Amino acid sequence: MELKSATALAHPNIAFIKYWGNRDEQLRLPQSGSISMNLASLHTETTVRFSDDLERDTVVVNSQLLVGDPLARVTGFLDRVRSLAGKQIHADVVSSSNFPIGAGIASSASAFAALALAGSAALGLSLNESELSRLARTGSGSASRSIPGGYCEWARGESDLDSFSVSILPQDGWDLSDLIVLLSHSHKKVGSTAGHSSANTSPYQPARIQDAARRLDICRKAILERDFSALAEISEEDSTLMHAVMMTQQPPLFYWEPRSLAIIKAVKEWRASGLPCFATLDAGPNVHVICPTEARDDVYANIHVLVPDSQILVSGVGGPAHLINPTTVEH
Repeated sequence: MELKSATALAHPNIAFIKYWGNRDEQLRLPQSGSISMNLASLHTETTVRFSDDLERDTVVVNSQLLVGDPLARVTGFLDRVRSLAGKQIHADVVSSSNFPIGAGIASSASAFAALALAGSAALGLSLNESELSRLARTGSGSASRSIPGGYCEWARGESDLDSFSVSILPQDGWDLSDLIVLLSHSHKKVGSTAGHSSANTSPYQPARIQDAARRLDICRKAILERDFSALAEISEEDSTLMHAVMMTQQPPLFYWEPRSLAIIKAVKEWRASGLPCFATLDAGPNVHVICPTEARDDVYANIHVLVPDSQILVSGVGGPAHLINPTTVEH
């Protein structure tokens, strides 16, 4: 008996301490560790079906057939799964996300986490959490953090074997919310994969990496102690550091838009006046405003007044990647 088809669901994540820059592009081994929170309301659902009848891999994402480089990226990832299983068999992949992809909301994180779990399960592999995290990492670095649940830390590691993510606080460990201000639904012109490879051209990247352990320690401690003020300060500092690198690498990446900066500045003022919230941005213009869930309605109202024409996605803390209704068939 062997599983030939499987469906998995995974959540994207928002990083408090960011991942930017690899020391091994092929394996996506990061230059430093990172810490994030899974997003419960957002998800990617992926079905992988392997069959001897297929002549090639086909991949459909949000009803669009992939071709060219995007298809090659998924096929290359499936090759890793096939290698682990010792099989040469093609796959049909159908994936959909309930949020904009390629717009700086970690769509590749949930996509490759779901693909890693569904693909490995469909070929009969029983990978543990760390093995799944390592596998997902090779498709998209931040996907390693979407395998465990809740608040996750991805270790830099010394090699492929020990660079994976673990949950440092479970989904119900701290009730925070992320209000994602969608300033753009468009697919960004320069994706994260291309951006990572140029990180070392910024004169600020070495200093950012050298200081990473300090920021990780502060962030980890803040999460474990549920210290929102400390989390806010270190997360905003880290986000600004990453974007400073992006803006000064070659070619430079200017993801912030005027409204992005307006929200960043407003959030600082709201926090100074007593409303607990902070802003952080991944590789895109959309702003994540984090707050304790009890303050969510007030924060939402403030954002709506500031940018009344923008959609706001709201999410609590998400759980781990998981299989949906797996079925076993004769092989």
